Amino acid sequence: MLFRSVFMLIGIISDTHIGRASNKLPRQVFETFENVDLILHAGDLTEISVIEELSEIAPVKAVRGADDDLNLPESEVIEVDGIRIGLNHGIVHPKGDKDQLAYLAHDMGVRILVTGYTHSPKIETAGDVLLICPGSPTEPNLSKPTVILLEIENGNVEVEPVVVAPPTCSVFTFEPPNGE
Repeated sequence: MLFRSVFMLIGIISDTHIGRASNKLPRQVFETFENVDLILHAGDLTEISVIEELSEIAPVKAVRGADDDLNLPESEVIEVDGIRIGLNHGIVHPKGDKDQLAYLAHDMGVRILVTGYTHSPKIETAGDVLLICPGSPTEPNLSKPTVILLEIENGNVEVEPVVVAPPTCSVFTFEPPNGE
């Protein structure tokens, strides 16, 4: 899929696990994505209703995750303003291994690779590849519930993680006793 545009805002989400972690997406996901042109879901939707709901905001591209029994592709490649973006759940071991994800990106022929699987947000480079994992808005792993906004304008890329719900892990809400 090819998008030619001077400016494009893309919402990135993964590991929603609807029906397991939560029965619905946090309201803040919809508010965060309200002005996006496209939504990329990097797998583990677990319910097709996720695509249906997100499609009310913008077109959705989604791939199959480790826990999906849905008729979705394993990978997708789109092009925005000359930048090839790969979408794959990112099932590598150890989870989130930078070198293996960079290899996958090169194999897909993309400059940006969007993955999930780790449930933790991460934005990093591996050589000439930008690796993006949005974390999970419903079942984060030692992180806050997040999604990501990806802005592409005239070949320039900006990435912004957005917290979309209160922390699910008490380590993020810890307050020391008075006087400490």
